[in-house]
Amino acid sequence: MQVAAIVAQRSEKVRRYVEGAGLPFDILIDDSRETLKAYGVWQRIGIDAWNIARPALFLIDRGGIVHYSFVASTQFGFPTQLEILDEIVRVAAPDIRP
Repeated sequence: MQVAAIVAQRSEKVRRYVEGAGLPFDILIDDSRETLKAYGVWQRIGIDAWNIARPALFLIDRGGIVHYSFVASTQFGFPTQLEILDEIVRVAAPDIRP
């Protein structure tokens, strides 16, 4: 399993953050915001933000099939770590059910 994050920020700002945080996964830069728009997470104008991506999480297999998606309705929404781990287990091992 591979984890990557996609952000629509200037690469220098992201590089400084990644160096300081020591994240264990890749950060990809979407300067054009094409990927964010394709997945429906780009928010041009909203009540709580503008020109920003809504927090989102997608579990996508190597074949490009989306098995799980979460797109927040506000800038402050996101699934819990337990919810994320449950979905990863569900997708990675569909025959194992608690």
